[in-house]
Amino acid sequence: MKASVFIATSVDGFIAREDGALDWLPGDDVEEHGYMAFTATVDAIVMGRHTFETVLGFGAWPFEKLVIVLSSRASELVAPEGAACEFMSGTPREVVERLAERGLKHLYIDGGVTIQRFLEAGLIQRMIITRIPVLLGSGIPLFGPLSRDVRLEHVATRSYRGGLVQSEYTIASSPRSE
Repeated sequence: MKASVFIATSVDGFIAREDGALDWLPGDDVEEHGYMAFTATVDAIVMGRHTFETVLGFGAWPFEKLVIVLSSRASELVAPEGAACEFMSGTPREVVERLAERGLKHLYIDGGVTIQRFLEAGLIQRMIITRIPVLLGSGIPLFGPLSRDVRLEHVATRSYRGGLVQSEYTIASSPRSE
């Protein structure tokens, strides 16, 4: 199973304000920066409950792919009408094993805590991080504590007219498994 990350951060490394707000992200007029091509390669999106709740606040459900929402209280969550959305609990490794048994081959891992947990478990192979030209000063960081260094191999860095800078990495060495 392949698991990848495609996420935006502020230049100082935050994925959201402390209250979860995303008002600092560019609007709909931002140039295409590979997101559509990336999502075309994945079988499902895996996110945590907080990210799911943030997405619900967008109004219309933005995903056409299957979305797996991780939560220890999965039975309390309700999928938006018409959304291909399932709720699951378990460790990252258990989730990956269950989805692999169903024939899924490539997962898009989204949301700070979920990315951190999958990275710590050694389950992410590719990361595409787009830096937005803004400093927030504080907020929810993309990365958290790890049990050891995770070495990255740089694949490419691209810059866009609007000031976005996107770097792609593969994981050279993974932290120990859960």
